[in-house]
Amino acid sequence: MLRRAGKELLSLALMDARNQTLRWLSVYEAALADGHWRVPMQPELNPPLWEVGHIGWFQEYWIGRHVQRQRGTACDPTGIRLASVEPHADAWYDPARVPHERRWMLDLPGLQRTKDYLAATLEITLDLLDATDTEGADPDVVLYFHRLALFHEDRLCERLATMAQTLGLPLREAADGRAGPHELLPTWSPHGGTAQRPPLTFAPTRWTLGLARGNGFVFDNEVSAHEAQVPEFEIDSQAVTWAQYVDFVEDGGYDDARWWSAEGWQWVQRKSRRVPRHVAHLRQGVVQRRFGELVHLPLQQPVTHVSWHEAEAWCHWAGRRLPAEIEWEAAAHQGASRGFRWGDVWEWTASTFRPYPGFSPDPDRNYSEPCFGTHKVLRGASFATAGRLRHPKYRHFLRPERDDVFGGFRSCAV
Repeated sequence: MLRRAGKELLSLALMDARNQTLRWLSVYEAALADGHWRVPMQPELNPPLWEVGHIGWFQEYWIGRHVQRQRGTACDPTGIRLASVEPHADAWYDPARVPHERRWMLDLPGLQRTKDYLAATLEITLDLLDATDTEGADPDVVLYFHRLALFHEDRLCERLATMAQTLGLPLREAADGRAGPHELLPTWSPHGGTAQRPPLTFAPTRWTLGLARGNGFVFDNEVSAHEAQVPEFEIDSQAVTWAQYVDFVEDGGYDDARWWSAEGWQWVQRKSRRVPRHVAHLRQGVVQRRFGELVHLPLQQPVTHVSWHEAEAWCHWAGRRLPAEIEWEAAAHQGASRGFRWGDVWEWTASTFRPYPGFSPDPDRNYSEPCFGTHKVLRGASFATAGRLRHPKYRHFLRPERDDVFGGFRSCAV
């Protein structure tokens, strides 16, 4: 498990993550280089060369330039840093200095200079990892930033996949001639789907949410471990499928304000939505645009590219509700041997993203804290999520209007 990875395994994983980043960069190069890397400014997108350059910057900022890196979360995140190998790196890639709108106005370096920066920062990272003395030291402390950099790159690789889907970039035309859908998204099964399984019922229990420090890497929003009472509940054994969702659409679900919250109904009207994002039509089955191609989807596949608003509206229409994140987590652990299936799509929960008791922010202050109270929690993973990032206690979080990610949902009995 990479959350407890030592130096050797961590080194291999960091190289693997960088190779995955470069594969995605190749996809973008094939599709965008002739157009000078221009993409439309959208709230959920970043300029691709900014996104990739930020990956190198994050690694260098917290490892190569960070003189207190071996103190782990006890470091001073505002302390003096060494100079970057790229003199303009902070002015380009630091999200605290460069808000979203300004990223589109930057004179970013070109492809080769970006690749050179990625290569240089990874080399420094691996050299410092090799020189890290773990004898007699707590690996969760001295390796904290290397593990953080790994998972950060994994998260951003999935963001590159999401952006490619949003932009309709074809995976089959990677510039190196090698990277195709099954290479970049090894768990993607575009023609799959399983038979519908009955819901599962769980008895009342006390469940431990969160994780304690000291047993591997822990994200700050997962800290700390605490018990809560969970009443009896019934939950779907798998995510809601297209077959179930199409009934909602054909019943006029997008035209009936009864099923929507006030915010959700405003979102539907503003977006002029009548079907989920990327769906071309629902006649004789679901046809959705996947990475620039129209794909006929099996009705037993999980619905995807729905916002929290759409998930909530479907539940109201069906006489169901979204699960609380504690219900989802308890079911994922206790129902593993009973047919509880997860990992095809991120799953919206009813829970607003909030800190657990005893929360204190980790050094990267841009991660969790700014999103408390405004974002909703998603649990699970999608087909585009790196295997080493998948964990039943991992908390993904997005604003409720986001429908660009590979997100779906499951429901509970009211």
